[in-house]
Amino acid sequence: MSDNQTPQKAANRLSKILDAIPAEFQKRFPVDVPLMAMETANIFKWSDPITEIEGVAIKKFDGMLFPNESKTAWKLLYNSKVTSEGRTRFTQAHELGHYILHRTMQNEFMCTEEDMRNWSADSNNIEAQADLFASHLLMPLNDYRKQLNAEVDFDLLGHCADRYGVSLTAATLRWLEHTDDSAVLVVSKDGYMDWAWSSNRAFNAGAFFKTSQSAIEIPSASLAANATVTHDRHGVEMAAQVWFPHADKNSILKEMKIVSEQYDCVFTILKLPRSEKVWGPWKY
Repeated sequence: MSDNQTPQKAANRLSKILDAIPAEFQKRFPVDVPLMAMETANIFKWSDPITEIEGVAIKKFDGMLFPNESKTAWKLLYNSKVTSEGRTRFTQAHELGHYILHRTMQNEFMCTEEDMRNWSADSNNIEAQADLFASHLLMPLNDYRKQLNAEVDFDLLGHCADRYGVSLTAATLRWLEHTDDSAVLVVSKDGYMDWAWSSNRAFNAGAFFKTSQSAIEIPSASLAANATVTHDRHGVEMAAQVWFPHADKNSILKEMKIVSEQYDCVFTILKLPRSEKVWGPWKY
């Protein structure tokens, strides 16, 4: 990474600058990413600034970053066809992360929607690093934790999404990234999981889905599979075995659901008891 920067250190440095600006001179949230991107070279004392930020119709990609021929200036592009302001803001921050962390490693970056949700802990994955930078810049943890002043559900996560100007998906992943709860986000289409993400506690308890390896059908007894329910933002309780066959028969989880007509998918949050283990017998 450039100048020994880590995603967290780089985002925290920019956040401290924003925190120091008096409230009468700025609206702290959402972060003005284009303005920050244009000023980053000055902040880090670099000679190759981002000089252009433009929305264009980019097929198959959410964002791009590339230099001019002499590599003295960079251009940041984002997909103007994306109608979600939150998704666009996260894409801009993701590309800013590439500029700060990776511009000395390769000449151009072309990032897809999938790259924007690669929040893995793989320190060698530059897309995961750019996502980590974007999440820390847009949703500083000290402020984010202050917002979680009640039991987490889709209403509270929606408040966070509005405050930080990000998508509900990004706000939920930020919660899963640091929560001590055992929770899983499942995004499904046409009755099958499209992708899923688990908190560390859930993952270590065996509560995860390998959606990249095989098609996983949504359980028929789940809220997600119930076509008569489009929204249950606070959730309902049900047997944990509905989603995790190896859970204790007496264990109860909470399932929350939102149907997104815009993206033609179902968002589900599963919250398990913190002590619950759902590994199959062969895993013990």
